[in-house]
Amino acid sequence: MEIISKSNLESLQAEIEQTVETLDLKNKQQRLGELETKALEPDFWQDQNVAKQIMSDIEQLKNEIETANSLQSDIQAILELFNQSDEDQYESLREDIGNIEQKLLGFQTLKFMSGKYDKAGAILTLHAGQGGTEANDWTSMLLRMYTRFAEREGFKAEIIHMVSGTETGISSATLEIEGPYAFGRLKREAGTHRLVRISPFNAQNLRQTSFAGVEVIPLITDQDSDILIKDEDIEFKAVRAGGAGGQKVNKTSSAVQIKHLPTGITVHSTERRDQFQNRQAAMQILKAKLWQIEEAKREQELKSIKGEHKIAGWGNQIRNYVLHPYKLVKDLRTDVESSNPTEVLDGNLEPFIDAQIRIG
Repeated sequence: MEIISKSNLESLQAEIEQTVETLDLKNKQQRLGELETKALEPDFWQDQNVAKQIMSDIEQLKNEIETANSLQSDIQAILELFNQSDEDQYESLREDIGNIEQKLLGFQTLKFMSGKYDKAGAILTLHAGQGGTEANDWTSMLLRMYTRFAEREGFKAEIIHMVSGTETGISSATLEIEGPYAFGRLKREAGTHRLVRISPFNAQNLRQTSFAGVEVIPLITDQDSDILIKDEDIEFKAVRAGGAGGQKVNKTSSAVQIKHLPTGITVHSTERRDQFQNRQAAMQILKAKLWQIEEAKREQELKSIKGEHKIAGWGNQIRNYVLHPYKLVKDLRTDVESSNPTEVLDGNLEPFIDAQIRIG
């Protein structure tokens, strides 16, 4: 157990000040003022998409500035209490110091998320890989995991497309997540996720290995002028959504499919209320995929929208989730692990995501 000393507290204070300086909060404070002035203009809500984006930017900036101010005032208060306390009272400060350190750790991850769309929302697409029925069930477990993660973070999560598995689970699903830095936090979740467990679908109780692939792209707004899609370059279809029956079946042709003719990329949106909303969602996905292609060209690392195509199967996984014969979740890139898979599958991904952000 680390001894609480004035030098340690001063080092923590210096680290906080350095982090605040790195994140250039003075300019962000100026930017916040400009946006708040804009939000007071009489015609501010005339273009609701632009207005919503500005309000989101205001919220992000306020959160960063408030967190910085809170860290600075909290450590100053701790130092003052330390100076006024006797040695036998120092232990009472330990919990407060731990809370400051935890808050600082989360705040520091912001400096690793400086990509163009890192502040944006995210679109996660999950595909069942090798494993048949098991893989479909595993994909549905991952969909729940990311939905729960979004809830823990205070993000809004909505399914915009889903194809059910033949017997159970899902074959593929697309989840839209809105919240500050959702893409920056989730983009490194892309890859193959491997599950090992006793199969609930096998009468012999055999151990089964299943795979699912995760793709992550940013939620790009309509007003983004860097990505232009010509009307003549897309082929639009209104389709009836598939489903297993019941209330969730889309009984009208409100589901949409859009094909980008120059690249051959096809996107779907089926779960929104009407065709207009589904078309908007599909166009956002298409924009993000086209951005991803351009990003890949610039980095000269990838050759297509999905990068170097890797089957969601053996040898390609980024993270293992083992439920039998022992319990362990391990990320193969960072070596971060947890012996509580239930907690991880319930959305506690912070240790894995934060470690991956820090190594880039």
